[in-house]
Amino acid sequence: MQHCTDPYSSALCRRRCFLCFLCVWVPIGGGGWSPMPTEKEPWLQLDLRDRMEVTAVATQGRYDSSDWVSSYMLLYSDTGRAWKQYRQEDGVGRLPGNMNSEAVVQNKLSHSIRTRFLRLLPLDWNPSGWLGLRVEVYGCAYKSYVADFDGRSSLLYRFNQKSMSTVKDVVSLRFKSRQAEGVLLHGEGQRGDYITLELHRGRLALYLNLDERDDTRLRSSGGRSVAVSLGSLLDDQHWHSVLIERFNKQVNLTVDSHTQHFRTKGEGDSLEVDYELSFGGIPLPGKPGTFIRKNFHGCIENLYYNGINIIDLAKRRKPQIYSGNVTFSCSEPQQAAATFLSSSASFLSLPATVAAAAAAVAGGTGGAFSLRFQFRTWNADGLLLSVRLFGATYSCGRVEQTSERNAIKRHRLNDGLWHSVTLDTQNHQISLSLDNEPASTVELGERCPSSTSTSYCENPTTAFQGCMRLIVINGRPTSLHDVQHGLLGNYNGLSFDMCAIHDRCLPNLCEHGGQCSQSWSSFHCDCSGTGYSGATCHNSLYESSCEAYKLTGSSSGYYSIDPDGSGPLGPARVYCNMTEDKVWTVLDHSSSAPVRVQGSSPQKPYIMRFNYSASPEQLRAIVTGSEQCQQEVVYRCKKSRLFNAWDGTPMSWWLDQAGERRTYWGGFLPGVQQCSCGLQENCQDMNYFCNCDADVNKWWVSNDTGVLSYKEHLPVSQIVIGDTNRTGSEAVYQVGALRCYGDKSTWNAASFYQESSYLHFPTLQAELGSDISFYFKTSAPSGVFLENLGLKDFIRVELSSPSAVAFSFDVGNGPVVLTVKSHVPLNDRQWHYVRAERGVQEASLQVDQLPLRFLEAPADAHVRLQLNSQLFVGGTASRQRGFLGCIRTLAINGVHFNLEERARMTPGVSSGCPGYCSGSSSLCHNRGRCIEKSSGYVCDCSQSAYGGPSCREEVSVSFDSESSVTYTFQEPFSVMQNRSSQASSVSRESSRARENVAFSFLTSQRPAMLLSVSTFSQQYIAVILATNGTFHLHHHHLQPFICSHSFRFVSTLSLIQIDKDTDLRYSLSSDAELISIKSLTLGKVTGLQITDAAVRQAGLKGFIGCLSSVQFNHIAPLKAALLNRGSSLVSVRGQLVESNCGVLADSKVSETVDRGKEPLRNASQSNSAVIGGVVTAAVFVALCALAVLSRFLYQQRAERRSLQEKEEPQALETAYRTELHLHGAGVRDNMKEYYNMTGGGDSRQRAPPSSALPPGTPPLSQTHRSALFLLWKMTRL
Repeated sequence: MQHCTDPYSSALCRRRCFLCFLCVWVPIGGGGWSPMPTEKEPWLQLDLRDRMEVTAVATQGRYDSSDWVSSYMLLYSDTGRAWKQYRQEDGVGRLPGNMNSEAVVQNKLSHSIRTRFLRLLPLDWNPSGWLGLRVEVYGCAYKSYVADFDGRSSLLYRFNQKSMSTVKDVVSLRFKSRQAEGVLLHGEGQRGDYITLELHRGRLALYLNLDERDDTRLRSSGGRSVAVSLGSLLDDQHWHSVLIERFNKQVNLTVDSHTQHFRTKGEGDSLEVDYELSFGGIPLPGKPGTFIRKNFHGCIENLYYNGINIIDLAKRRKPQIYSGNVTFSCSEPQQAAATFLSSSASFLSLPATVAAAAAAVAGGTGGAFSLRFQFRTWNADGLLLSVRLFGATYSCGRVEQTSERNAIKRHRLNDGLWHSVTLDTQNHQISLSLDNEPASTVELGERCPSSTSTSYCENPTTAFQGCMRLIVINGRPTSLHDVQHGLLGNYNGLSFDMCAIHDRCLPNLCEHGGQCSQSWSSFHCDCSGTGYSGATCHNSLYESSCEAYKLTGSSSGYYSIDPDGSGPLGPARVYCNMTEDKVWTVLDHSSSAPVRVQGSSPQKPYIMRFNYSASPEQLRAIVTGSEQCQQEVVYRCKKSRLFNAWDGTPMSWWLDQAGERRTYWGGFLPGVQQCSCGLQENCQDMNYFCNCDADVNKWWVSNDTGVLSYKEHLPVSQIVIGDTNRTGSEAVYQVGALRCYGDKSTWNAASFYQESSYLHFPTLQAELGSDISFYFKTSAPSGVFLENLGLKDFIRVELSSPSAVAFSFDVGNGPVVLTVKSHVPLNDRQWHYVRAERGVQEASLQVDQLPLRFLEAPADAHVRLQLNSQLFVGGTASRQRGFLGCIRTLAINGVHFNLEERARMTPGVSSGCPGYCSGSSSLCHNRGRCIEKSSGYVCDCSQSAYGGPSCREEVSVSFDSESSVTYTFQEPFSVMQNRSSQASSVSRESSRARENVAFSFLTSQRPAMLLSVSTFSQQYIAVILATNGTFHLHHHHLQPFICSHSFRFVSTLSLIQIDKDTDLRYSLSSDAELISIKSLTLGKVTGLQITDAAVRQAGLKGFIGCLSSVQFNHIAPLKAALLNRGSSLVSVRGQLVESNCGVLADSKVSETVDRGKEPLRNASQSNSAVIGGVVTAAVFVALCALAVLSRFLYQQRAERRSLQEKEEPQALETAYRTELHLHGAGVRDNMKEYYNMTGGGDSRQRAPPSSALPPGTPPLSQTHRSALFLLWKMTRL
């Protein structure tokens, strides 16, 4: 029974509405509701007698008992037949209940529901007792104006004048539809304006145009441009709310709780509609009831157009309303759906009707059998139907994606929409039709097995998981109500009177443009082409700056950088110049060449806008994150002034990044109208502050060139020149590329020296996901790095023990802890890297190079992290368990935190961090890691292909035709991303990561196999030098790509960098992805299944020459081969001789040209030959002349270095047993010296013995041998 109390007793209701109610359901006998233990899937249903707006539900256990419900599901319905599940904002449908029988637990609904019937389905209860429930419902009375449209009706609202022109419109309505297509609203004008709101494939599409005359009119077939599409599964026969708000061109479209903002097309600001607005369809002019597109079939309530209640006017039969075949009560369908919940155990078994058909056929009467039903699902596979026909054969139905072999319908059937299936058998023929398309017929016996084979109709994959309705067998509808109450058939794992389909891609949780797809229980993000990876495309594939690329051991070249990491900005293409001590980031623009200007005046100035290789937002992020930026501006003039001599009015100027006018020129401070010569007091005419203002009619005199270095104004976005219209007046300007250096965040650090100290920042904005990365070093055994708390939720990263980092959080599903343990202490006063990430699908924790720890998020659980306190860094709100040590480079969701600035004003914390390894200077090179010592530092070169005290000495090996080095990985190594066993298969397939391969080589052999990579699935990539001398990258799926000698992979995009000055990109398809790497081989290849003849030939010939500094991620195969001769991971074939030939390979003739400049490439062949001959002779003579002097200097250097290295601490080699010192004292006896000319750096070398040279090479003097290699390098370049 239902009992209603004082309607004004609830403060909640008094705030929300005029009439409120409290309903308490108490069964006869008192104490509350408790079902019989024998009842199957019990539920409690409330009838509110009329549609009400429900705002909260409170529960309590059964009085004086151990019976209560600890969690439940809330359903609602207008009729008591078709139910819908209430879900919270994050999609969770489970509501918390009671922990005892007396306490009241109230759940305030995040969005109110308007319904008459409520149903509570218990999910969990007291394990020591039974189900018990008392219920209280809070809400308000709800008034509704309803109109029913039968698919052939419409409402026409006619204006009082010929047309209606508005600059502001507000349209609101609620609807529920029986079909996925139909027009809800339409209006159009003769000048081209139109507005249409339409259901299309279960989504709501809004078409809106303002005075765009050449736009394809809506009347024409096809040609509709969708302004915005929103919503999903809107044909579920439940109410959905719509709100359209327009002011001028700005439009907001809200469907249920989702809002999208956009700007409409057209030239005008007003919407001009002629004669009328139609609701429910678009009638043809002059023919009421005839429609040009499918009209709406369902109910609309509370329809308001600019404050006018359209349905109320129609109900009162006002003359401005035409209501054709519209009724004013909402009819409800009688048939409801059933949901198959489990992909392994759900089934519905219906008896008997088929038996009659089988008996008729057995008797020879040729009986028939027919079946019709509708289904909707997200799953690509599932058994739909299994039925026995004619006593001997079976027919199986299955939903699957398109297949040329057995699919009738060519588009996807797992799109969440309703699809109809019709199956008919007649005279040993079976016909199948989908969605009323022409049927496909098959003769029994053509594909069906004999009666002895029953495996054909066994479930090929999984049981069907989705919704079914309107099941009709032999023309008789099947009553699911009878099935539910045990009067018909049998079932398992079914939910009746509802379709529990849920769109997990609304809202789209895939970031950065990732494409969302889904199954019944999960969603998947396709990150292809986005530049991001991870389960939700959250992680950038690129480094955040050129400085970061240098720290990874990269050299100068073009790179994609992502200045805000996982933030909303995408990657930008830049050039990283690493040839100087400072790392320069260079961004070109669209007009870098000198431009001559004539005929401009202050009234009609010359204007040039510069388009950079990055967006304005990316430019702002790059400039802000850099230590310093500059841009050169050249202005050469001939009778062309920058400023008016009489009043100082600027006649030319430039615009900064924000579009503000700037009148200062190169070298001067902002706000002062002067040029660099005025600052330096060296203008040609000291009466002026700019050379050009002297108005001289000579080119060579007038030149104002300088460097703009006030970075807050950079880059130059536009230049305006206004004084070249006089006789003989002209100007030439040139704006250089934007150049920035330094990364302010890389060494931004704070030192914590009191356990109670901390830095505080605003609350972390990370509801749906966050990534936290930083470096730390400490000697303390434990401490909290950062913490942010909410009422119940929290997130925390801490050093839980001397060798473990813990990442913990709670989003409402209970605390979760991920821990990464290290085999060595982490409180060793060395820098360690931490990256913690939490998303809606998984959480991960990375510490240094240790294995990544993953944990999947539970299905259908809370995903939003609700925080309300400040973010504490280096401590906690309780001032306990604080961190003692240094933290640097803290970034959260791509936002870098300025620790130094906050530390300057915080007691117990100081800015910066002491130590040799705490600055931006590169003490260790080529991926080398700086290790603090008590009296200095050493470089750990274990992750580098280089050796020596500072990881700068190349590790090189001479190969002959039989030599090879094979590095075998201990376990399948994913090129996409290293993931632990906890990672889901879906995430593993979708995640993408960057892999780096780099090496140098020196050879005169062609063809030659340089490097090959093979996988466990017989895939391969081969890098060969072809017969014609070109460099080929071969893949087992693709045509060879021709390039040169250094490359690295970025996702499915191969980025090839050649000799540090050429940069190419090559796109690989998804089929070209290497899934798991088995081994990497240098030199001769045998045993690999290669079909390409060129690759096979090169593999058999091997490689003769020098390979140097080979790096695959953190693996250095050559170092491993030299230092771990007995290791099971390294296999060496043939003769392998350690050499210093790599230093010779690095010396380039082009070093005589200024670094960073492009070499001349269009010189004639004859000139090249002459120059080449001269250079060859000069080099040969120079080598001969310097041989004796070089040998003497070498011996002196070797003696000094030998003494120094005995005193230096030995560098750590955690990945290898010993460190390779090419110039150390323990040199093999068979190593001999030779001489080399290099472009700089240490030129101390050793030569391989004669046996290491290619077979057949005649004996050469040391000088000739050097010249031979050098001349080959010159010829190749």
